[in-house]
Amino acid sequence: MKSLKKKRRIQILVAAAVALVLAVGLIGYGFRDGINLYRSPSQMAENPPEAGEVFRLGGLVEDGSLVRGASETVTFRVTDGGATVPVRFTGVLPDLFSEGQGMIGTGRMEGETFVASEILAKHDENYMPREVMDSLKEQGVYQEPNS
Repeated sequence: MKSLKKKRRIQILVAAAVALVLAVGLIGYGFRDGINLYRSPSQMAENPPEAGEVFRLGGLVEDGSLVRGASETVTFRVTDGGATVPVRFTGVLPDLFSEGQGMIGTGRMEGETFVASEILAKHDENYMPREVMDSLKEQGVYQEPNS
């Protein structure tokens, strides 16, 4: 009688372990495209991304670099004070997107240009994404907003 109970316990433990491994595998599979690493222009210069890698690029839109094309394609440069990365975006920019302001774009590198699939901009005059603020502070170019 005891051996039957032991076998049953072992079967339950094995089934639970298999279910746990399956659950962890499904969670990992679900996150594979959902996790995008943040990089500043200086970090990209030090450690370039792999070909085809989707990541987030953040910094300040360089003054005088915003060029609007005939279609919805826009080009500009993003800087953190230490390095600059050219960016190309096709689509509608957020209303508050402008030169000299913080932005974060999601996309991938094509040659030397970051091709963004999504652009996020500040939502008021005092807000700056934490990642952008931290990278600007590292470069020594961050200025506190006027209160």
